[in-house]
Amino acid sequence: MKQLPKTFKRIVVKIGSSLFYSEKNKLDCSLLNSISEQISGLVNSDREIVVVSSGAIALGMSLLKLDSRPKDLSILQAAAAIGQHELMDIYRRFFKDYKLNCAQVLLTWDDFDDRSRYLNAKNTISTLLKFKAVPVINENDTVSTEEIKFGDNDRLSAMVTALVGADLLIILSDVDGLLDKDKKSVVNLVEKITPQIKALASPTQRKTSVGGMITKIEACRIAVDSGIPCVIANGREKDIISLTVDNPGACGTLFLPKGDYLAQRLRWIAFSAKPKGKIIVDDGAKNALSNKKSLLSVGVVSLEGDFEAGDVVSVSDKQGIEFARGQSRISSTDLERVKGSRFDKEIVHRDNIVIL
Repeated sequence: MKQLPKTFKRIVVKIGSSLFYSEKNKLDCSLLNSISEQISGLVNSDREIVVVSSGAIALGMSLLKLDSRPKDLSILQAAAAIGQHELMDIYRRFFKDYKLNCAQVLLTWDDFDDRSRYLNAKNTISTLLKFKAVPVINENDTVSTEEIKFGDNDRLSAMVTALVGADLLIILSDVDGLLDKDKKSVVNLVEKITPQIKALASPTQRKTSVGGMITKIEACRIAVDSGIPCVIANGREKDIISLTVDNPGACGTLFLPKGDYLAQRLRWIAFSAKPKGKIIVDDGAKNALSNKKSLLSVGVVSLEGDFEAGDVVSVSDKQGIEFARGQSRISSTDLERVKGSRFDKEIVHRDNIVIL
């Protein structure tokens, strides 16, 4: 079993929209106060806390008196715009009681995909943490149409965890963790995310939410593949954040990192940048890449898409299964010309390849 750090300095806490409301469908002020108090205690003990919060659309739906999540994109965006203001006002009021400043940070896929914007976002969040402020991050739902239709904040929390180089990701929801196949007890420890583990997940049935356990496991996969442990836990448990930081295996489901901490640039290549094309390689090239070698043109069978030198590309085997991502050193036009033959430089250097 991989040893975890004795202490966690930088922690990302994802708060699901299901935690904002009590059983009577009213804002759960006692829970939000508890979360603020726990975060305050951690900040005062020199921890750095980043919050990734859902809830904007749910709050907007409440104010607009909508019973179910709108399918019309413009209504969904309107709910997000109204709800985001309400969301930040809630955090501002609760954190103010504990003499903490909080900051709104709205991100889109483009902020992760573009390398310079990615680094700008990282620098902004790092500077806020130096001032002991709590960044409250959400997807910019008013403009990010792709996320509204297909995405979720579980994945966003994992990408933020990789972005800021956190030591731990805590995903809080209204469930106790990943349940076993009988749905009676919690799986306390996951050493590897296998197809059997994925099969235990089920989507959410909530009218105000997207995602569910399926997206939480996918978020955990991003974190553990980056070398960062992740915990799925019930946000309604008393002092759950503080307890998890002190002992990640004490509550919920702990997902262990699968390997060493992945370098920041490789985290961006693997999980943040959108591949601009695909390179299909033969078995010899696949074996070489898996053994930390560079990709040479002689091992390239074919390619798809249009990409330039410096773009991130997907690397697949002859069966079409993606097994790596990397940063191409030449354009698709040039690669088309030299594929399958010898060329005087690597197509993807080994320092810019991540095996998935």
